[in-house]
Amino acid sequence: MDVCLASTSPARLMLMRQVGIEPRLASPGVDEEAAVEQREAELGRPLTPDEHVSFLAREKAKAVAVALADDFEGIVIGGDSMFELDGVVYGKPHTPENAIARWREMRGKTGTLHSGHCVIRVQDGSLTRAVHTASATVSFAADVTDDEIAAYVATGEPLNVAGAFTVDSLGAPFIERVEGDPSTVVGMSLSTIRRMVRELGVEWTSLWNRAS
Repeated sequence: MDVCLASTSPARLMLMRQVGIEPRLASPGVDEEAAVEQREAELGRPLTPDEHVSFLAREKAKAVAVALADDFEGIVIGGDSMFELDGVVYGKPHTPENAIARWREMRGKTGTLHSGHCVIRVQDGSLTRAVHTASATVSFAADVTDDEIAAYVATGEPLNVAGAFTVDSLGAPFIERVEGDPSTVVGMSLSTIRRMVRELGVEWTSLWNRAS
């Protein structure tokens, strides 16, 4: 069965490839900030972290699934992540200054990575979906120095990832513990995606299409 990843994230693509899936790639083209603003206006309140990530995962997957529906049979996977520390929610830092400030705040602390997932099955032009969230806690080393933070941020790696860190690349040595599905922190919970795929009547192993 065909798989389309509604994401341009290299980390999510890497996860798919690691578990035997070579997906089609499609950029959702969703204005995330505007979409969240509109949803919060409709609700009359801010979205919780889990609501935020599940909403954006759904919007991304839906945008791609609708665009593909006429000539695609398979599943579309969308995801979104946010990092929560001391009750404050962080997305991507984008600038070195923001990333440095975040790391100085995070060292020695434990935060929660919230990950939203939406899987849509496209079959005979109709769409059925499953939406779930997953979370994992991340504990940062207390002895990370300012020089290490500056050097890490200078690589550019943390600028465009939720929370300004990775657990599968240069940021890994500064993280002491992860509790929960580790793939959640990389980009999406693979165990959660598997359960959702099965909810939609598809066997996970039928998605394997990548030569080992």
